Amino acid sequence: MKDKIRFGLMGYGKVANLYVQALAASARGELVSVCGRNTERRDNFAAQWKIASRGTAEEMVRKDNVDAVIITTPHPRHRDGALEAFAAGAHVLVEKPMALTEAECDDIIAASKKAGKCLSVVSQRRWFPACVRIKEAIASGKIGKPALAQLTILGWRDKAYYDSDPWRGKWSTEGGGILINQAPHQIDLLHWFMGPFGEVQGFWDNFNHPYIEVEDSAVAAIRFKSGALGSVLVSNSQKPGIYAKVHVHGSSAYSTGVQTDGGAMFIAGMSGVVEPPLNDLWTIEGEQGLLDTFRKEDEAFFKELEARGSAITHFFTCQLDDFCGAIRDGRPPAVSGEDGRETVRFIEAVLKAGKPRRL
Repeated sequence: MKDKIRFGLMGYGKVANLYVQALAASARGELVSVCGRNTERRDNFAAQWKIASRGTAEEMVRKDNVDAVIITTPHPRHRDGALEAFAAGAHVLVEKPMALTEAECDDIIAASKKAGKCLSVVSQRRWFPACVRIKEAIASGKIGKPALAQLTILGWRDKAYYDSDPWRGKWSTEGGGILINQAPHQIDLLHWFMGPFGEVQGFWDNFNHPYIEVEDSAVAAIRFKSGALGSVLVSNSQKPGIYAKVHVHGSSAYSTGVQTDGGAMFIAGMSGVVEPPLNDLWTIEGEQGLLDTFRKEDEAFFKELEARGSAITHFFTCQLDDFCGAIRDGRPPAVSGEDGRETVRFIEAVLKAGKPRRL
C-alpha cells in the first residue's frame, strides 16, 4: 500500500488553496493534480503549486494515480463533479454544501455505494476542541437529553465579496445565500449535537444587499426527530460581523455552547480567522468553573496555530487525515454523506417554506 493517499482537486478557486496548505501539513495525504474546465486558470494553479493539470477526474485517476478527489467547485456543480469522480474510480470529499437539494445528495450517496468508494463532506469545525467538548458532554449524559438548541450567525458580507467571483449571489450559480454558503458548518454542528431534523418552519429575505438575488437573512423553528426543539437565526447583515454560535440546553437544565466564529467572518482566500473558537457557555453541575480554563486552553492553542501559520488550515488537515484513515481502514469517515444530506435537507426546507411575503 502507498505511503500516502494521493489527492486531486476538482476546482481551483480561493478555497482550493486551503487544501493545498492542509494537505502539505498532512501525514496521510498528498496533492498531486487538479482538474477543471478553464484550462488557463487550471494550468496557472497547477504551475503555482507544482502539480499536474488535467481536464477530467478520469485523467487524474489514470495519469496521476489519484485515489481521492476533493470537490471545490461552485455549489451547483458538486453533484456532477462527485458523480464524475466516482465513475473514474476515486473516493470523494465534497466541500460544503454537499449539493443544492436532498435529491442531488441522494444521487451522490448512491454513486458512492455503487462504486464502493468513501464519501465525506467538509465539516472541519467538528474538530474544534470547543465543539468536541460539547459532543462528549452530550454523549456522557452530563446535560441529560438535548432538549433545546440555538444557532445564531450575525455576520457581514459586502459588495466586494460578492463581486470577487462571478457566481456569488445568484440563484443559478450559487444556489442560495447565507443558508447555502455561510451557515452549513453551524447547521452541521446543530444536527451533530441534536440528531436529525424533523419538522422545519422558516422564513428568509434580503434586507440590505440589493445587488444580489439570494437571501442575506433567515430564521427557522425546528422540531428534531428526538422531540427536542431548536431555533435558527442567521444573517450576513451585521457590520463588520459579530459572531456565530451554537448552544445546546439539556433536560437536566444544564447548558453548553460554542462560539465557532467571532468578529469579521473568515472568507477563504480573502481574510483570516479573527478570534479563536471558544466555549462561551458551560453550566454543567460541578464544571461551571471550567469555562475559564477551556477559554485559556483554546486561546493558547489558537496562538500556537497562528505562530505555525496554520490557524485556518489545521482543522482541514484533521478532517483530511480522518478521511485518509477511512479509506485505508475501510471504515466510515467521521462526517458521512448522510451527514451532508441532513444539512442540505434543512436548508432546502427553509428555502422552500420561507419565500418572502410582503405586507
